[in-house]
Amino acid sequence: MARPALRRVARPDGAVQPRLAHLDRDRSLVEEAQRDPAAFDALYRKYLPQVYSYAVYELGDHHDAEDATERTFLAALGALPAFEERARPEDGHGASTFRVWLFQIARNEVGQRRRARRRLPDTGLELLLAQAADPVDVEGDAVRRDEAASAWQAIARMRGDRRRALILRFVDELSTAEIAGVLGRSEGAVRVLIHRALRDVADDLGPDRR
Repeated sequence: MARPALRRVARPDGAVQPRLAHLDRDRSLVEEAQRDPAAFDALYRKYLPQVYSYAVYELGDHHDAEDATERTFLAALGALPAFEERARPEDGHGASTFRVWLFQIARNEVGQRRRARRRLPDTGLELLLAQAADPVDVEGDAVRRDEAASAWQAIARMRGDRRRALILRFVDELSTAEIAGVLGRSEGAVRVLIHRALRDVADDLGPDRR
């Protein structure tokens, strides 16, 4: 069940007393799904695009990403009764420990999919970039797509958590605190990881394309 967090608030008479601070934005959805598994559909619809985008950028293949995404949500549904919220006051407003937990499962499923293939994936960015094409500015869009493809190819050549950190931060827009939870690192380590990963991309692209 959800673990309430305490914070201090001032009363009108100037005294200070603790009050429950509902930090986790998914608390009500998770508790409802724990009572009734059919209610898990709300969490599924909310996080399906993010989990899928993470999987497709990690695996570079739509079919593999769909499989990993499906397995992620099936595993999450099966383990949901044992899920415990770990929200902390320092996580700030809008934090979701369920999302961190879900992406931890997604990371494991992606890793299993990779091991099953026994090879690193070729980058599957062509279709992803084509979906973002602007039919009006064909020439300008081609340049942007070429630049984006070069950047993402550089990311695809990375290994391990540097690549994952960039995908989680700039594709799925997770906070550094959430990424720390997914990767099992400190927030400071995640910031360093992202900084070094961006530097690696810049070095890979060279001075003319940074």
